[in-house]
Amino acid sequence: MNTFLLVNAIAFAIITIYGVYLFAKVVATRVAYIRLGRKSEFDRDFKERFRRIGKIVFGQSKLLKDKKSGIIHVMMFYGFILVQFGAIDMFIKGLSPESHLPLGSIYPGFVFFQELVTLMILVAVIWAFYRRYIEKLVRLKRGFKAGLVLLFIGTLMISVLFGNGMAQLWHGHDPTWTEPVASVIAMVFSWLPTTGAMVLFYVAWWIHTITILVFLVYVPQSKHAHLIAAPINVFLSKRVPGKLKKIDFEMDEDQDEEEISFGVGKVEDFEQHQMIDFYACVECGRCTDVCPASGTGKMLSPMDIMIKVRDHLTEKGAAITGKSPWVPAYAFANAAGNQASAKQEAAATVQSASLIGDVITEEELAGCTTCRNCEDACPVNNEHVGTIIDMRRYLVMTEGKMDQDVQRAVMNIERQGNPWGLSKKDRIKWREQDESVHIPTIKELSKEGKDFEYLFWVSSMGAYDNRSQKIALAFAKLLNQAGVSFAILGNKEANSGDTARRIGNEFLFQEIAEKNIKEFTKNDVKKIVTIDPHAYNIFKNEYPDFGFEAEVYHHTQLLYDLVMDGKLKPQKAINQRLTYHDSCYLGRYNGVYDPPREILQAIPGLELVEMERSKENGMCCGAGGGLMWSEETTGNRINVARTEQALAVEPNMISSACPYCLTMISDGTKAKEVEEDISTMDVAEILAISVFHEEEIKTAEIKDIE
Repeated sequence: MNTFLLVNAIAFAIITIYGVYLFAKVVATRVAYIRLGRKSEFDRDFKERFRRIGKIVFGQSKLLKDKKSGIIHVMMFYGFILVQFGAIDMFIKGLSPESHLPLGSIYPGFVFFQELVTLMILVAVIWAFYRRYIEKLVRLKRGFKAGLVLLFIGTLMISVLFGNGMAQLWHGHDPTWTEPVASVIAMVFSWLPTTGAMVLFYVAWWIHTITILVFLVYVPQSKHAHLIAAPINVFLSKRVPGKLKKIDFEMDEDQDEEEISFGVGKVEDFEQHQMIDFYACVECGRCTDVCPASGTGKMLSPMDIMIKVRDHLTEKGAAITGKSPWVPAYAFANAAGNQASAKQEAAATVQSASLIGDVITEEELAGCTTCRNCEDACPVNNEHVGTIIDMRRYLVMTEGKMDQDVQRAVMNIERQGNPWGLSKKDRIKWREQDESVHIPTIKELSKEGKDFEYLFWVSSMGAYDNRSQKIALAFAKLLNQAGVSFAILGNKEANSGDTARRIGNEFLFQEIAEKNIKEFTKNDVKKIVTIDPHAYNIFKNEYPDFGFEAEVYHHTQLLYDLVMDGKLKPQKAINQRLTYHDSCYLGRYNGVYDPPREILQAIPGLELVEMERSKENGMCCGAGGGLMWSEETTGNRINVARTEQALAVEPNMISSACPYCLTMISDGTKAKEVEEDISTMDVAEILAISVFHEEEIKTAEIKDIE
């Protein structure tokens, strides 16, 4: 027996060392691939980053957004952590029979707890199998690889229970309450002789040992690399959601013009923290499940983008570094082919495969509305939108490719400061529609020797779009009523630059930002309020990178404060059933969900009902990312799909707090032929009706600007 135990211990040591070596080798190759990327900037706000780890990794907050899948994952996550102590105990029992973890009097309780945890994990495995292969959730893949981890975990749990049962027979222990399942197994096999029980114990013990080591080696070279990469990814993710990185356009004089490119045209142009995204992807499909483009039949799946870029990085990384991505090679012969041909193919891939074209199509990149619903749903904090925009930047600024409609809008912004190409001199004319409302320019106040508290950024929509002008007027009238001192830039106002930046023209955006900042600084602007969530987001979160910081407010935030302070008093009852549509750039980008709702709830008679998809999971209207200015030619229209979601709760009114959203939803009601019955209005307009006792507007007509 001593000889057997010695041989067993030596074999265990050799196999364990080999398994750990292979694991380290695989991790090292992935690290080598990630290091091919550009170095990332990293701020040292460790408190916030560790708080995020606690909430998302250990609190499983994002996973629990899907309650069923979340509970399964919590059971596996914590169960797998806890069951490792049982695995150590089992190793001890196999290397030194009759020994166990030195836990003294609490050992029986420990054993009982381990059985409960093991059973919990088995329940989770069966439940997960049912969800994937019986219930067949659309977002989940159903191949052999997809279920392999369930096989691994199930094998580990069954081998533990069976091994413990055989250990009872081998050592002649009586059934015990501390091991109820193992005791039942022992009773079922009570006819076995002692030697037979010992043999079966070691069969289970080695199955358990080898499964753990195979699982260990398999994890970093599969989608389960997220077990390693996800906590790192959560820790390193952006503190400001959706914030885009500034491009430095200063060029090295010695650099060849042909080598100059902007954006990401090769996989190694991504930053290293973005590459961790690719390996952190769980392939759970949650991102694609909520994507408005994917949901309406467009050729875009945020999950597929992550997977395809990850696989491309792995292939290219192997060719550049010479490190095989698959170990041991003999076990992955089908994945890698024979080593010689695999290296030749990888080298050929490096020379010929184009990231944009061969790996990711231009159509996929064009379909993104930048709504960030994918990022909000992602349990590992992947940042899909920044990855997509980086590739858009390459297409636009290096290859000069852009959708014709969007290109026309961007050129108009460059020339006239608005997407329609209307005269700069006409930007101030909107205030002429109601001269009873006091809307001074900064220049006019200066001549009168007066100061202002807020700069009202009207935006191109508020200044030029007939429908949005009514929102701007209603807001200005409310500010007058509340005694708020404000001014506009008038014809000096330009475009915020959001459209140019999101579509990929970073160079134009930086020109616009520089001019705007000069104007803000010249006029000593300290506070900005705007009806445009896109301008709100870019002023608040991205202009600081260019040297400008101010207090930035969305108009619903300021109106909420004025209502709560009693400076605006909703009085006229509006007896309507209303549903509110969340703007992505107000909600998911900046977490502003309550102020608009609080304002609406303060209006007498108004019944606020929520759509099935609201707040964090509210669906995009389809206008973001510059797509306001392009036509949808594939699948269903996003704005119509969103309008249908609103109509499902049977409202009389649909409200929003964004001129883009309002336009898209209004167009949606027209497409559904319900515009005569369903009003579409901004929160400010509805508040103005109640505050000023105005006649309620049945429907707000939108006139296209030619």
